[in-house]
Amino acid sequence: MATSRNGVTAAGLSFLATFLVLLAFTTKSWLVTDGKLKNPEFERLGLWVACFKDFEDSRHWHDTGFYNCWWVFEEEYYTTSDIIFKDFYVATQFFFTSCVLLTVFGLLYTTLYMHLNRAYVGYVQILLSAGILNIAAAICSNIALIIFGIYGDNREWMPHCEHNDIGWSYGVAVAGTIALYVSGVLYIMEQRIYNVKLEKMATQRANYNSEANDLLQSSHTAV
Repeated sequence: MATSRNGVTAAGLSFLATFLVLLAFTTKSWLVTDGKLKNPEFERLGLWVACFKDFEDSRHWHDTGFYNCWWVFEEEYYTTSDIIFKDFYVATQFFFTSCVLLTVFGLLYTTLYMHLNRAYVGYVQILLSAGILNIAAAICSNIALIIFGIYGDNREWMPHCEHNDIGWSYGVAVAGTIALYVSGVLYIMEQRIYNVKLEKMATQRANYNSEANDLLQSSHTAV
């Protein structure tokens, strides 16, 4: 079981990051209205859910307005899919989904790290894998956040863009990304420290064996 301060901190941040990333992934407040409009057509939107209030298709391909929160792949949204699914939104979904998958895989390695003995042959590889996966997840999330941060409230997407703001789900994703970066770096540091310890132990063992051989040869020479 992990006992070093770096290792315990990295594991704790990994669990925290997983919670935050999954929370951001499943909630519907990446983009929200500021509440200053009396009857806003758009209310809030996540990566997979969109909430409208009498949102009308400007091209009139759909006869009625959209109300309440719906999964973005619902059949009712089919005629407006090209309005919702802008390239930047699809890219945000892709990169943040990649982040979630990498984070979950990283958590599996964190669990192994927390329960396996340091004498285990693949202990160093587990540390390295956990660090790489967390950093890779953070990079994917970072790309998604940058894309959505730049284009999320632009004038060519949701109505009344001047009243739309980045929501708390986005902030949660930012916090999760920071936790992933720090956790990944700490895992890499722990792996390097453990490697140094192994090298020192190997050197000490080699020196001990060399000294033992010298003593044995000296005793044979004396006889």
